[in-house]
Amino acid sequence: MPSPFPGMDPFVENPRLWPNVHNSLIATMRDRLGLQLRPNYYVGIEERAYITDSDDPAAEVIVPDLQIVEPHSSWLASEFDAGGVVIDVAEPIVTTTLIDTEIREPRLEILDAQSRAVITVIEILSPSNKIKGAYGRASYTRKRDEVLNSKTHLVEIDLLRGGHSFLPKLKRRGGDYFVHVSRAGQRPKGELWRIRLPQRLPPIAIPLKAGDDDAKLDLQEVFTSVYDHAGFDLIVNYRDTPEPPLNTEQAAWADQWLAKNQKGVALT
Repeated sequence: MPSPFPGMDPFVENPRLWPNVHNSLIATMRDRLGLQLRPNYYVGIEERAYITDSDDPAAEVIVPDLQIVEPHSSWLASEFDAGGVVIDVAEPIVTTTLIDTEIREPRLEILDAQSRAVITVIEILSPSNKIKGAYGRASYTRKRDEVLNSKTHLVEIDLLRGGHSFLPKLKRRGGDYFVHVSRAGQRPKGELWRIRLPQRLPPIAIPLKAGDDDAKLDLQEVFTSVYDHAGFDLIVNYRDTPEPPLNTEQAAWADQWLAKNQKGVALT
């Protein structure tokens, strides 16, 4: 069952669902590009790893169980003082008190099949990459700067409305989602797709070695395939408010669109 939305589905941006979406997008893109580019290029899934803990500003979006507690029968207990007066005494709760988790975020690397040189890096942003001060943002920034200061092309795909983008504010105006292609030989200039919620996700050109034509990646086809094969329609409740919430204009449009197109969507 495809998503009821014409382009990106704001309901799958929920941080608790996003890791599944993110991993599925990466795997599907790898398959599409791998078939298209063989035998001259190898498309592999690599991981950027970092350690998070309870002080990470992004802890709530990458460790959802952090806030879950198991209370005793009551959070207050009663005792009597020496005069027989009832006093309240704090009861302990069971909660996570030590967080030291290794987070792995997958990305794609397109390699020259002969030299094994990395030609292009494709990144799909996660919620932790867009939270200021987050360990995941620092990890992503280091890798991003490394690529931008090399001869490797960079493709950034941001399908999350929330958080802080890496793109300048003026360049983001008029968009809800973004694709940024930074070609090694054209920096500091780059190609930017500013995508509105009602729009179809675009086909994008993936740069390769000089002299080779760009690869083609239909982002909408990839998303539609991922949504359908993963069965997200079985767990997404379109009566809920998306997380993060839509603004007033977006919400009005989404309500109208779902009213016309939600036939056959599994509502829970």
